[in-house]
Amino acid sequence: MHAKVVIVGSLNMDLVTRAPRLPRAGETLAGHSFVTVPGGKGANQAVAAARLGASVAMIGCVGDDAYGEQLRAALQAEGIDCQAVASVAGESTGVALIVVDDSSQNAIVIVAGGNGQVTAQVVDGFDSLLSLAEVIICQLEVPMATVEHVLKRGHELGKTVILNPAPASGPLPAHWYGWIDYLIPNESEASALTGLPVDSVAGADAAATALMASGVRKVIVTLGEQGALFATHAHSQHFPAPKVKAVDTTAAGDTFVGGFAAALADGKSEAEAILFGQIAAALSVTRSGAQPSIPTVNEVQGYPS
Repeated sequence: MHAKVVIVGSLNMDLVTRAPRLPRAGETLAGHSFVTVPGGKGANQAVAAARLGASVAMIGCVGDDAYGEQLRAALQAEGIDCQAVASVAGESTGVALIVVDDSSQNAIVIVAGGNGQVTAQVVDGFDSLLSLAEVIICQLEVPMATVEHVLKRGHELGKTVILNPAPASGPLPAHWYGWIDYLIPNESEASALTGLPVDSVAGADAAATALMASGVRKVIVTLGEQGALFATHAHSQHFPAPKVKAVDTTAAGDTFVGGFAAALADGKSEAEAILFGQIAAALSVTRSGAQPSIPTVNEVQGYPS
């Protein structure tokens, strides 16, 4: 398989319960419902890139448990190359324990499990996949040392390197920036990276300018219903969002990243790739769930222009 897009990142099983409200300390509540949903930012982006037309391979780790088997099977069902999704003996698969109340507020506990075992050594065992890639994508749900290793290796190989800095709690190591072709944060992540308020297109432009002053080549700040801001050292451009009725924004950012990468790997221009990713993300928010909400390439191509 020629893997045009390779994702190094997380695989989680989302355990989602709905309850009237969030429980207080020591309290037991009766919930409305419970579902298990394949997730993790890495896996979501892999599914998005695959459904949106790319040949995809995933590098990551799961535990030697039923959730790990289910997550791998879900990726394989999308045609994703999972030879580099390793099972770690004696480790649990990553999980996100999510309680959602009747007003849509949530409380989440994440256990990294196998995601914490994605080491540079694991990645090096599949260097041939990185060599075959045209686009390499990382997020921040695996160890930071591993992300650094992948960014550097991708740059050495001359690949298009994308970092989705999520979750971001503060500035990234300055020496990373020279290895990244496209940094794609959302508003809160752009704010965490720069310390600047990012709640508008102008705020996104200021944050992108600060990031480029730190050495980033190109920045795309995703702004939800406000669209996206694309900035290079030469210019910046605002891309308004398609107008849709949002039902659930889960995985919208992951869908954008996967769609943008798939379009780049297909030879589309940056502007075309951003628009393609935006339409994919817009369609995803009209449906519930993470991976179940991600559209196909035919749906995006059929979207009214």
